[in-house]
Amino acid sequence: MQKSVRPPEPTFAELFTPKLITVLREGYHLADLRNDAIAGLTVAIVALPLSMAIAIACGLDPAKGLYTAIIGGFIISVFGGSRFQIGGPAGAFIVLIATVVERHGYDGLVLATLMAGLLMMAIGFLRLGTYIKYIPYPVTIGFTAGIAVIILSSQLKEFLGLAVEKEPAALIPKLEVLVRALPTWNSAAAAVAVLSIALIWFVRRVRPTWPAFLIAVVAGSVLAYVFQLDIATIGTRFGGVPSTLPQPALPAFSFEKVRAVLPDAIAIALLGAIESLLSAVVADGMTGRRHRSNCELVAQGGANMASVVFSGMPATGTIARTATNVRSGAKGPLAGVFHSVYLLLFMAVAAPLASYIPLATLSAVLVVVAWNMAEREEFIALIKSSTGDRLILLATFLLTVFEDLTMAIGVGVVLGAFQFLHRMAESTRVDSEIPLVPEDVADDVGSTRTSYEPSQMGRDVIVYRVRGALFFGATTAVSSVLDRIGSTPKLFVLDLTEVPLVDSTAANALKRFASKLQAAGATVYLTGASKSVRRSLLRDGLRRPLVRYAKDVETALAYTQTENVELG
Repeated sequence: MQKSVRPPEPTFAELFTPKLITVLREGYHLADLRNDAIAGLTVAIVALPLSMAIAIACGLDPAKGLYTAIIGGFIISVFGGSRFQIGGPAGAFIVLIATVVERHGYDGLVLATLMAGLLMMAIGFLRLGTYIKYIPYPVTIGFTAGIAVIILSSQLKEFLGLAVEKEPAALIPKLEVLVRALPTWNSAAAAVAVLSIALIWFVRRVRPTWPAFLIAVVAGSVLAYVFQLDIATIGTRFGGVPSTLPQPALPAFSFEKVRAVLPDAIAIALLGAIESLLSAVVADGMTGRRHRSNCELVAQGGANMASVVFSGMPATGTIARTATNVRSGAKGPLAGVFHSVYLLLFMAVAAPLASYIPLATLSAVLVVVAWNMAEREEFIALIKSSTGDRLILLATFLLTVFEDLTMAIGVGVVLGAFQFLHRMAESTRVDSEIPLVPEDVADDVGSTRTSYEPSQMGRDVIVYRVRGALFFGATTAVSSVLDRIGSTPKLFVLDLTEVPLVDSTAANALKRFASKLQAAGATVYLTGASKSVRRSLLRDGLRRPLVRYAKDVETALAYTQTENVELG
């Protein structure tokens, strides 16, 4: 019999070596450098308008989005565990960041992001990154769709050019304020926004490889400048965009502030981890490569901390930009490095031109982003799926939209865990050829009783076979079957050959059942238990004289004959 050999545990160096070093060790040539330079330029063109639009949607100035893409994106590419990950500000963070800024100000966001970075690094170094994959799919689709709805609602003000002095972060109060402000709408801003969306759609339809977002931003800026439209621009709202990076600095903090933003820090760390690892998985699926999840989380943590030190905002892996990077022919993490360098050059050279960008055009860009991230087909498919998946999806979606993202993910994960336990419990079966409740037959019916033979077990020998995991979720179902035995047998055999695991709840239920049979004079055999299952059963008290163990059912019956157990 051949023993299975477990692979050796990976070393620290194997888990946390950045993919950049791996790529260089494999051999990196001039052609690869050229491909990465072109891919980085393509991604930078996409990231330029998006980074500013996301920052504005979060209630921050557009420069903070650029700082994040430059600093955070650079660190994620240099130290990350994915070959193709592109880091920067992400649309998924808009709701969370806007809420933190509204509650605690930008200083509170900086502190929460620093704490989130430390949490992400701790998760990575503790090798817990692989557990992120256990977040159920309906949870991911639910909170993504919920975020899309909130992003869409957050852009109505700029899309319609409404005169709103302070816009609440929560959806219902926000909609109430926007509805009251509808009479103030700006027809020029709305026209520019609608034309921008139409242009993005047209470019993607006719020339899908062209940078539709950047083309729309340039066209909207030219339109507003040529016709001198009375609409808000980056220049009129924020005074323009700086042409250099700021000096690293941190505001003063207090212990009370740390305690106040701790829940937000946990939410930023959780969302950042989920988003970045999902992005890395998407890149793996497109390329056939494998990322190092724990290394990626450590890099993400460091990127978040560095980003806010340079007056940025939370950073994460971005699925759309990462996919663009792969499709543009990137060969390794240097494409992400080039992306950050190009953005820095754009900011240094073209910063004055950013003042002419209409906020209505940037809102149109985010409306398209929200539409794309809504996962409409997947959402509808899950609605038509099982009741459990539908419940998880709707709970996560509605809590994201109307309550809180952290609560939504937590509730979704708990519901997903209960659904998994329920399905596991349903998959556990108890099989027997003996009726659970034998027919009531008089002793004198038929011929005289014959001596015991294995082929003529009757009701003196009962063999049950358990199939599936014996854990607390399945204990009630298994116990109810065992307790319905019509009459106490002389020999009871429970075959555990197809049981991969037993937990303490199930083991104690079996112990109570075996004690009941023993008190009634039955002999109990457990057969086919693997080493791990047997170890668990012995640890919980299932040992002689309460029960006996055998290799299989036939061996148990043979032992019974040699030990002269009286069977009828």
